[in-house]
Amino acid sequence: MNKKELINSGKVKSVFTTDNDDEVIIEFRDDMTAGDGVRKEVMSNKGSYNAVISSKIFKVLEENGVQTQFLDLPKPNMMLAKKLEMIPIEVIIRNIATGSLVRNYPIEDGTKLNPPIVQMDYKNDEYHDPMLNDSIIKALGIATQEEIDILTQKALEINEVLSGLFADVGIILVDFKVEFGKDKDGNIVLGDEISPDGCRLWDSETLEMLDKELFRKGKDSEVMDAYIEVYNRIVPDDEKVI
Repeated sequence: MNKKELINSGKVKSVFTTDNDDEVIIEFRDDMTAGDGVRKEVMSNKGSYNAVISSKIFKVLEENGVQTQFLDLPKPNMMLAKKLEMIPIEVIIRNIATGSLVRNYPIEDGTKLNPPIVQMDYKNDEYHDPMLNDSIIKALGIATQEEIDILTQKALEINEVLSGLFADVGIILVDFKVEFGKDKDGNIVLGDEISPDGCRLWDSETLEMLDKELFRKGKDSEVMDAYIEVYNRIVPDDEKVI
């Protein structure tokens, strides 16, 4: 399956049409950004590691009843996916308090959150991805209450599956963000990616970071080692392509 026309180019991924109107190619680039794209670097093979990690996670989710846009991985850095009309909401699940949560609220860093916090942000660079509530979502016409409830339910189901997946390989899923879209039949489907770019992942024993937070903190030399460690832990040897 070959990519054809460019549909969209984001900070780290590009989306292309294919010969099939219902499918797209998502190209994972080697770009690494932080601060709304203000800081940007290129890291060798970063796109490939994220694509393969995302593909593995999507396959595990599909096996557990979560519908995703993933179809195939024709190249290590390219995902063949169902075409979706993306909903401009980032759904964030927080299992442990850290980052902006402890900066903005009186919650101690490292507090385990049970039940997890479900947060929704408006995916819009112009407005710097502000936090949403149900009333704002409906006022903006982004989603109905029924759709908001579906997004929440699906995100919590994903959290349950992923927490177990990562725990089995000695990683704590601290928090993560997911995006959803509608397929041609109007079904709400998990899209985009789930990778160390959009998750906080800590080693279960050392609590060392294994995610993009290293880049945010200026530890550039450690980033790819962390991503490769996640790849090696969750992708079985017979599925490794890098």
